[in-house]
Amino acid sequence: PARAAESDEQAIKQLISNYAAALNAEPIDMKLLSQVWLDSPDDSFIHPLGHEHGWEQIKQNLYEKIMEGYFSERKLTVRDINIHTYGDSAWSEFYWHFVAKSRNGGSTVETNGRETQIYRKLDQGRWALVHVHYSAMPPALGQKAPTQ
Repeated sequence: PARAAESDEQAIKQLISNYAAALNAEPIDMKLLSQVWLDSPDDSFIHPLGHEHGWEQIKQNLYEKIMEGYFSERKLTVRDINIHTYGDSAWSEFYWHFVAKSRNGGSTVETNGRETQIYRKLDQGRWALVHVHYSAMPPALGQKAPTQ
């Protein structure tokens, strides 16, 4: 069981690495992202600008319209990854740093946040992403929240 849990954790860490690599590619590597996601109507993604349902909506509204549409030279870096597995379910939690160039004017955009990802283990033993919820880091005590 310990070896299986370690193997599952490594598989999920690889998916997180592929997730970041796909977003960092120019253009975004949709093929790689589609290998990370389950591609189910149950897929969902909660983010500060909305809540997407199903892989097609996530792909179009988040990755194509927002990430591709607004930013170039994207660099998503993840750190402090924690993975929790329970049979055929798992979740990861981590912090991220995002730097990109705005397509409108070329200014640099830099944000930090935290993210939870939920995974499902399929019959073939492959893990797939089914849900993401991310948010920006809260302002330090006594500081004003950043404006977007």
